Amino acid sequence: MEKVAFIINPFSAKKNYQPFLNELKAKVENPLYYISESIPGTNEFIRKNFDVADIFVAIGGDGTISTVAGNIINSEKILAIFPAGSGNGFSNETQFSKNLDELLDKIKVKNSRKIDTFTVNGKLSINVSGTGFDGKVVKEFEKTDRGFKNYIKVSLQTFFSYKPIKLEFSDEKLAQHNGKYLMVNIANTRQFGNNAYIAPMASKSDGLVDMVLVKKFPLTYSPLFAFRMFTKKLKNDDYITYLPISETEFSVNTKNWHLDGEFNRIESPIRIKVQPASLRILI
Repeated sequence: MEKVAFIINPFSAKKNYQPFLNELKAKVENPLYYISESIPGTNEFIRKNFDVADIFVAIGGDGTISTVAGNIINSEKILAIFPAGSGNGFSNETQFSKNLDELLDKIKVKNSRKIDTFTVNGKLSINVSGTGFDGKVVKEFEKTDRGFKNYIKVSLQTFFSYKPIKLEFSDEKLAQHNGKYLMVNIANTRQFGNNAYIAPMASKSDGLVDMVLVKKFPLTYSPLFAFRMFTKKLKNDDYITYLPISETEFSVNTKNWHLDGEFNRIESPIRIKVQPASLRILI
């Protein structure tokens, strides 16, 4: 597999990447791989091997995948994934499993297709990005040991104290949606991760993203919200509004964002722009 490069995030999967690496070495002769020490290091490895490899495999969570994707976007290089994150939203949506044999079989066949990505003030996102409540949750979550249980714990602690953010669109046609929201999400795919479907109708290949506006809801609505989110049944109602967009601009009174689950500070005005068919992925 001289035309495949593997990029391993050693901090994913509870920092236990060695079993994957051992299995990889047992099944692939002299694999080309890099244990990432930093984002710049990953970028340098991909640049160095860009003309050598046809397929770049990200071993990690959505943040790792997004970093690798950012280096091969708008090219004919192919992104493949071995999920090893806490949520694995993008890998769930692109049918990659924690089965190395299955991945190696896909690599041998080498079928691929192009999907959309989008940017938030020029910064790449491939899955779901957002601000407000979930931006704050990600900020606090990064202080923990991660894991689904810690995510739920941080979410509950944050919910009761979090004050809604103010949103104002630049486009007068969307002014009716100006107001206060618990969170604002931009969804290229359907889920955050852990099968939590924030945008059940989103498609990663329609040239659009779903902008999801969620008003702060009463505690009595929480069970219904959670049930609908985990059963792919969230829809427009008194608290949730879906806006399919290709690009838009708005301002929010917070700088706390997450891009594919990674905390970022981004200043308003916020410009969202879809990049149609910009990333080739293995299928």
